[in-house]
Amino acid sequence: MALPRVVSLFSGAGGLDLGFQQAGFELAFAVDNSAWAIKTHQRNFKKTKSVAADLIELQPAGVLAQLSRVLEDGVSIGVIGGPPCQGFSRANPAALATDPRNNLPILYLEIVEALQEKYDVQFVLFENVVGIKDLKHETAFKSILAKFLELGLTQKVDEYCALDFGVPQNRRRVIISAFASPTAANAFAPQTVPREHLDARTAISGLPDPAFFDRDLSPEDIPHHPNHWTMRPISKRFNDPDSSMNSSRSFRRLAWDKPSPTVAYGHREIHIHPDGRRRLSIYEAMRFQGFPHEFVLEGPLSAQVEQVSNAVPPPLAQALAHATIEAMDLSARTTEVSSTLVA
Repeated sequence: MALPRVVSLFSGAGGLDLGFQQAGFELAFAVDNSAWAIKTHQRNFKKTKSVAADLIELQPAGVLAQLSRVLEDGVSIGVIGGPPCQGFSRANPAALATDPRNNLPILYLEIVEALQEKYDVQFVLFENVVGIKDLKHETAFKSILAKFLELGLTQKVDEYCALDFGVPQNRRRVIISAFASPTAANAFAPQTVPREHLDARTAISGLPDPAFFDRDLSPEDIPHHPNHWTMRPISKRFNDPDSSMNSSRSFRRLAWDKPSPTVAYGHREIHIHPDGRRRLSIYEAMRFQGFPHEFVLEGPLSAQVEQVSNAVPPPLAQALAHATIEAMDLSARTTEVSSTLVA
């Protein structure tokens, strides 16, 4: 079975994209409004057309114009992505149902609708935070599900935890999987793995000390991996962490024998290393997300913090991709049997 080519909207650095590529999909096009995330994408997905653009400004017509340069009319595609979720996030106590970012999922689906006019859209995968299902967002969430139905796609809403896919991070996300084939939609079932060895010790012990941020720091000064750097530990809490560091959003210290809580950082709120003497390096955070060693994030430290925070863990993404392949394969075989019986 020839796999649909993948279009990635709100791609970020490409965690979701990487999982689909690892499963065998060809990634044709990616777009995100972060110039640094797209530089990362271009570095790690050299055969993909990656574009830095604001989808609010680009609109469906702009996406079609971009795609016309890389995809012929009528080809089979799948659409993946996670619209920015701050408006739905439970980590944001000030989140409002009226947050304008809550309109981005509908824009995502309006782009899918435009793509249906020119391409054979076989599946859509939509990722977001679990808060999107909260009561205060009920109207917005029902609108999203209604739009899927309007597009003629059979959708299913599931909630997954990264721990069940071999990622050492307690990160829960909502996945809406939707297919042109109802048979495929009903068959979509990502395979989980046992929760074994998913702790900080397994993930990051044995790494050399990272470099500390400095304006004169050169890439040659960063050991082990280009992203193995972090902020200099200035706070006095780092001097005596066992007695002075109470866990909080700003100072959330990891435990060696437990997985990381959700990798969702503020501008300078990267989780604290288990030894309590510094914050995690970007590379260590990438390890907790399940990125492979060869993947590199571009940009200044603040841009790398944002990219690693927003990424979908690639092992989870790969499980979603394999489930997509298996669902479409079952649908194709069912259609073939039905055709044979009719004949």
